Amino acid sequence: MKTVRRRTRLVALPICLLALAACGGGGSVADATATGPITVWLSNNAEEVAWGKTMVDAWNADHPDEAVTAQEIPAGKSSEEVIGAAITAGNAPCLIFNTSPAAVPQFQKQGGLVALDDFDGGTDYIVQRSGDVAAQYTSTDGKYYQMPWKSNPVMIFYNKTLFAEAGLDPDNPPLATYDEFLETSRTLVSSGAAAAAIYPAPTSEFFQSWFDFYPLYAAATQGTQLVEDGKATFAGDEGKAVADFWHTMYDEGLAPQEKYNGDSFADGVAAMAIVGPWAIPVYADVEWGAVPVPTPDGMPMEEIHTFSDAKNVAMFTACEYRGTAWEVLKFATSEEQDGALLEATGQMPLRADLGATYPDYFSANPDYTVFAELAGRTTEVPNVANSIEIWQTFRNAYSQSVVFGNADTATALDDAATAIDALAGQS
Repeated sequence: MKTVRRRTRLVALPICLLALAACGGGGSVADATATGPITVWLSNNAEEVAWGKTMVDAWNADHPDEAVTAQEIPAGKSSEEVIGAAITAGNAPCLIFNTSPAAVPQFQKQGGLVALDDFDGGTDYIVQRSGDVAAQYTSTDGKYYQMPWKSNPVMIFYNKTLFAEAGLDPDNPPLATYDEFLETSRTLVSSGAAAAAIYPAPTSEFFQSWFDFYPLYAAATQGTQLVEDGKATFAGDEGKAVADFWHTMYDEGLAPQEKYNGDSFADGVAAMAIVGPWAIPVYADVEWGAVPVPTPDGMPMEEIHTFSDAKNVAMFTACEYRGTAWEVLKFATSEEQDGALLEATGQMPLRADLGATYPDYFSANPDYTVFAELAGRTTEVPNVANSIEIWQTFRNAYSQSVVFGNADTATALDDAATAIDALAGQS
């Protein structure tokens, strides 16, 4: 079976909880002016590595006294585990171009991150580049410890061939509402066109809810995060409706409860998948279409929000030459370099007016246009204390009630909300 590796996943990890000085500590604002050679880490995604090396070569050609050395993130159970260990040891690089927003609160708690607001014009640069979505990336103290960098807004990919075999319209599939999606799913499976209508991972890792529950919840609420103002939001009517929708999918066998070892969409086992623009070249052999995730009443496309699936850039307190690091960060997120990233990876730079900024790219690559439209309406994971534990608490309740039907969905969400309120209230 074909296995597709798309991005480094997160795992819960035992990160340093010692005093900040033992975890790399902080630095003075004066460090923001120091210049000299720096090291940056890139993800191990081949396209991003190629972009990163080209970007670094362009910087180094004009800055011989502030040369950048680019390395891939060292191997480990997850990039987050490696980064956490580097913070503890005090040897993190200056910049990491693969920082998960979910891990930022923990890295900040370790004392490992530099507030980008410390740099002259730092806040204005971030806000002007990213627009309204930037606010989601502030920490609880109101500062930016991450540069919003790139997103993969998720949609429903569907296999046009399998839809046609099931007698469904492959060009205008009925998938806009929960009821339509359920009926279409029943038709796909009962007709024998596909073994599964859709096959989100039924496993219990905390991040899996980003690819089943969360996109639909973001759409139904027009961008509400899982936690806002220190309180869980998902136990209201919209969240319970999303949970009931997915529970029906599992209960009727339209979404399997067993883990699939491979790519169910590429293998033709599932007729649909929840994916971002990274999937376009991956599924080149599938005749696919893309639609927004369903909403209760079929919300217009221009109003729909979705999960961002973003990765950002952070500066680390072990960095000696922060003045250079800040200039490199701005260079790497400039209009020119964002365009190069888009060309190299097909991922959406978190930049305001993306489509208008790169009209030639989207004219030549029309499949990506809808993702550019969604990029301005993405919903991020909440930047709160105990972020990973919060998502794991939610996933445990979701798995027990929605996936396996061993608890009432409404009660499970209520109980999870109570536990998450307590976690979000901790420092």
